[in-house]
Amino acid sequence: MGESIDVVVVGAGQAGLAVSHELGRAGIEHLVLERGRIAQAWRGRWQSFCLVTPNWSVQLPGFPYRGSDPDGFMPREEVVGHLEGYAAACDAPVREGIAVSSLERRSRGFRLETSAGSLEATDAIVCTGAYQRPHRPAAATSLPEDLLKLDVPDYRSPSELPAGPVLVIGSGQSGCQIAEELHQSGRTVFMACGRAGWSLRRLGDRDFFWWAREVGDLDDLSSSLPSPAARLGANLQASGHGGGHDLHYRTLQHMGVTLLGHFLGTEGRHARFAPDLADSVAWGDERNAQFMERIGRLLAERGLPSIEIPKPAPLDARAPESLDLTGFGAAVFAGGFRPDYGSWLRCPEAFDELGFPIHEDGTSSVVDGLHFAGVHFLRKRKSSLLIGVGEDAAMVASRVAGSRG
Repeated sequence: MGESIDVVVVGAGQAGLAVSHELGRAGIEHLVLERGRIAQAWRGRWQSFCLVTPNWSVQLPGFPYRGSDPDGFMPREEVVGHLEGYAAACDAPVREGIAVSSLERRSRGFRLETSAGSLEATDAIVCTGAYQRPHRPAAATSLPEDLLKLDVPDYRSPSELPAGPVLVIGSGQSGCQIAEELHQSGRTVFMACGRAGWSLRRLGDRDFFWWAREVGDLDDLSSSLPSPAARLGANLQASGHGGGHDLHYRTLQHMGVTLLGHFLGTEGRHARFAPDLADSVAWGDERNAQFMERIGRLLAERGLPSIEIPKPAPLDARAPESLDLTGFGAAVFAGGFRPDYGSWLRCPEAFDELGFPIHEDGTSSVVDGLHFAGVHFLRKRKSSLLIGVGEDAAMVASRVAGSRG
């Protein structure tokens, strides 16, 4: 490549494209590098994947959803198409198929090594997504060597897994959706559960995501979390399939998925699980109750009629603490993701102990000229979402513009 550019944006997902839109509006020369194709991370989702958030929440700057099904949930291909249309509409200067292997600070600006050569830039905006490195518990290494082990990004469909029962380790949105799909395909499914919030898909005549926006849940600041580690918590259990429906511990147990406690490890072919399923369910129920309280306060503040909120259905929290894995087809790890900047971004001082950027409104507080967008809970709960990434993109672009007088 061997060239210089004022601003380089790494990643062409919703964050990188939103940043590009805002930089373009400010008249700032820039280049967007994408290791694969536009919306590559979305392309890599499993075959039946669809949004969990409604289509109306796709609110990228200058390119809101204008389709005919605002209350629907876009499947994977439509999400990719929407982002491709966004890139075309704002004439984003994207170069596809260019992987960045390293980014390091120079005396003035940055040097990037890429699959197409080196590049110099004054500012670098990192938009490599909220879901970077799949997380596996330390006990994962104890599973039998001959058992197929997959992370969520590697899962495609039930038909691609070997015959036999499946153990899903992790119970956030992806884990619940994969467990449901596997069960519906005729598989026997066991799911190791952790702490995850949940909600009914619809409350009154509104989707729960509408309520989350209205009560201010999406604008909860990262500084309001009980601890920095809370950024790693699971998203609310729910599904957008079939027009959107409830999907949580109770619905999974009702359909026939066997719920287990935390995965502790394996001795021989016997997997062990903690006796903590009841505690995990109670934790999720408490978060649900807090969400319902926020809705109740909103209704009172706006003078709106109350809505009926049914109490959670009973759940049998008795769970096996040992499971013979003989004959199992696969184990699918769905325990969330962790930041992965350290593998290529040569500025270790720019990140906290969990690997998240140390920043102010998306601009590094440690490394001049380094910025971030699309990070989970970068500023707010919605920072990496299609409804919120534009707000952070505008702030970052404004700071870049301001540094140029």
